[in-house]
Amino acid sequence: MAIRAYSVQILAITTARNACMDGDLSTAEELLTQDIDTDPNNHTSYAHRSFIMARKHDWDRALQDAIKSISIEPSLTGYISKGIALCGKDHIPDARAAFDVASMYTDQDSDMVHFLLLIKAIALFNADQHDEANLLLKELATGCPNADTRACRIVQAYLHVQLGLKAFEDARHDEAADHFTVAVDCSTLSSKSHIHEIYEDLVMLFGWDLNSLWLTAHQKRWDALLRARKLPDAVRSYQYIMISSDENTKAEYLEWSNAFTEEYSALCLTNGDTAFAASDYDRAIALYSAVIDLTFASIAIFVKRSKARLAKMLWTEALLDARKVIELDPSSHVGYELMHTALRGAQRYNEAIEAFKIMLSKLDDSPEAQIRDLRQQYVSPSEAEDTIQRVIRIELEYAPLRLLNTSTGLLCDRAAQINAFKMGPEYNELISFPMKDSNLRAERIKDVVATYFRCVLLSHRWEEMEALLHDIQDKDVRELKGLAGIAKLQSFCNVARDAGYRWAWMDTCCIDKKSNTELQESVNSMFVWYRHSALTIVYLGDVPPSSQPGALARSAWNKRGWTFQESVASRVVIFYQKDWSLYLGDRSPNHKESPRLQWASSRVTTLQEDVAYSLFGIFGVHLPVIYGEKKQNVLGRLLQEIVARSGDIAVLDWVGQPSEFNSCLPAYITSYSTPPRTFPSLSEDQIQTIISSLRKNPMVVDLASELYDRLDNTSVARFTNCRLRLPCITFRVTEVNLSYGTSQETRYEVKADGLDDLLITTKEPIVQFSRTRPNQQTLMLVRPWDRFLLELPDFAENEEDYWTPPSPLDDSLSRSVVKQEVDDPESRALRLLVLLGQPFGAFLLVRQRGGEYKRVASDRDIIAQVKDGVSVRDLMDVKTIEIL
Repeated sequence: MAIRAYSVQILAITTARNACMDGDLSTAEELLTQDIDTDPNNHTSYAHRSFIMARKHDWDRALQDAIKSISIEPSLTGYISKGIALCGKDHIPDARAAFDVASMYTDQDSDMVHFLLLIKAIALFNADQHDEANLLLKELATGCPNADTRACRIVQAYLHVQLGLKAFEDARHDEAADHFTVAVDCSTLSSKSHIHEIYEDLVMLFGWDLNSLWLTAHQKRWDALLRARKLPDAVRSYQYIMISSDENTKAEYLEWSNAFTEEYSALCLTNGDTAFAASDYDRAIALYSAVIDLTFASIAIFVKRSKARLAKMLWTEALLDARKVIELDPSSHVGYELMHTALRGAQRYNEAIEAFKIMLSKLDDSPEAQIRDLRQQYVSPSEAEDTIQRVIRIELEYAPLRLLNTSTGLLCDRAAQINAFKMGPEYNELISFPMKDSNLRAERIKDVVATYFRCVLLSHRWEEMEALLHDIQDKDVRELKGLAGIAKLQSFCNVARDAGYRWAWMDTCCIDKKSNTELQESVNSMFVWYRHSALTIVYLGDVPPSSQPGALARSAWNKRGWTFQESVASRVVIFYQKDWSLYLGDRSPNHKESPRLQWASSRVTTLQEDVAYSLFGIFGVHLPVIYGEKKQNVLGRLLQEIVARSGDIAVLDWVGQPSEFNSCLPAYITSYSTPPRTFPSLSEDQIQTIISSLRKNPMVVDLASELYDRLDNTSVARFTNCRLRLPCITFRVTEVNLSYGTSQETRYEVKADGLDDLLITTKEPIVQFSRTRPNQQTLMLVRPWDRFLLELPDFAENEEDYWTPPSPLDDSLSRSVVKQEVDDPESRALRLLVLLGQPFGAFLLVRQRGGEYKRVASDRDIIAQVKDGVSVRDLMDVKTIEIL
């Protein structure tokens, strides 16, 4: 090789050369000095001693010897030594000139020129001219003769190692790692390369230890990566060293390797745990894997990585780690716990249950009491199964008896529904759930069961022909064709299934109407079924897709009795048009609007009894279903039950024909169609003024308190055997006169103590009389007593909202109650007195006949107002009666 041959000319094989190569610079200097003393004109000895002085950083003497050598005889070695010395003295322009002149003595040998430029690049680099040196090396690599770029790569590697060492010393670890990486990439040499034999001139000129270059670059790169927290890159660097080294080299690196493994493992574990705690599972897995790949890891490492993989839902990988844990310690429960979790995640529930059972047995058999105590945290699969069964029973308590499976198209009873659940993945998932916390366990089971069994109910108007129970039983409704009403049923099931619901119910085909018991239960439970349904789908068969707003109000569905209950009961309602598109394209999750009782007033049903039956569920009433009974009776039974349960007298707020069941109740539901009347209310100042005036009279206060106590002891309204026990406040009628007007109705002007004049309309004639011309009949204006009036609310300071009373008798009453705290009994009694004097509620006109009172007119026709300035004694003189 040309460079190899020329190296002998740079420094001949002498004792001085050997000493220089061994790093014994003093001996080399002494030997060369002896040569100069022997032959003062030996220019080569001066040039060689200049190299030794440069190695010792004695730049002045190095430059003197170089100049002396050139003065004796200009030569390649002379100018090289001068260029190196001038770079050392930071005389860069002069150094460049010296290297340029040196090129004149290469005899145009390209190898010599190339080697000279390498020396120049190194000298410039040592003088901190890094950019120039790197540029020169790139140019050399591009124009290298015979495509031999090895020398350039070696020099580049060495220079980057020097930069890396400097950056490392300054704690710039990322930068250092980059330089060491470039050095490794530049060099193709391994530890087996005999670099000294090829590039001895570089060793002699600059003191490079090229034999350790490969290892230094890799070791320092690992160290820099470690300090820069690039742990996976650090372990890859270490593994490359181990793979690329022979056994002898590995033995030499043993101490360093052990130190690396120990430090790296500890650092990876610490950072892995930190990443895991921060939910950075990818980084945690990478760090734990690095430790495992580097050395034989402990059980704890496999446990950590398995948990991180579980958190990332890498079930298969987590399962492998779990099995490794079991392999390393078969007696531990931890491996089986991890295996159970991984198998559950992979939906391999049967295997997961077996792993869970083994885990429980390991806990039971553990010699450590602390480990055995952990068993109490877990519920066995059999215990979980019992809990699930209880939750299912509770969930299905409010579900229809039969449901259509939207996935299979089959009609299922309760047993079939439960069996379908047990055969599905949801059930196995619950059985295999570890369920440490009892509250979380209960919530988890409840959520899963509720989600599985949630059902969609259909609200629709029956057509002339519908699919019935016997038409679809034991058949797949999806496959049925040519059956009347089957298209509606199939579309309903498809919509429910597409919305994500497994179960659907339609009243035409999901009730066995041949069974009186089932029919009775269905009628009484239907409101509850709709109330607890996840969704009610309303099918408007008479509303075309091209409909405009208002079509719903005109739909026959909006006029049916049963559909009223279904719309009121359901919490979530979606309307669909005739073609099963969303009504008016409304994609909101709930189309429902809040009802009022008046909705029912305009509803009709095919069977008259269904008017009342369809309202049973709304009021939570469970009564016998007797098809064929009079509609007035069934409505009366419903209203009677409402009063009997609640004592609420709102059912008396009607206009129309009295019922044969009880004259205080309406004969028809349409009697509730008239909206309530509204009355003016007193302002806060007016109420305070009245209370202040009443307080000036002690007798008034005493009488008010007595009235309060009497009313407080009055029983609530209730029905018994079709007879209404109705506590009332009565006002004696003092005068009745026929009123003439444009209307054809018979109207009367009525006066009563404590009340303003009344104008009433009634079909039953009333005998006219006055105070001066008494009548043999006793007429009374009766106001039903609402116990709500005793529950005068206390208002917190700065309260802004008015209280809304629970009874719908008259909403205007709430507007009369002002924002004021009422703490003492006196103020409460006086406030009651003020409220009694206000125009709220309804009045009944009754006549006494043979000791009984009979209703004369509808309460709506005889609404009365209290006179201004009514006295307490006027009110105290009236009596409470019961309408029978």
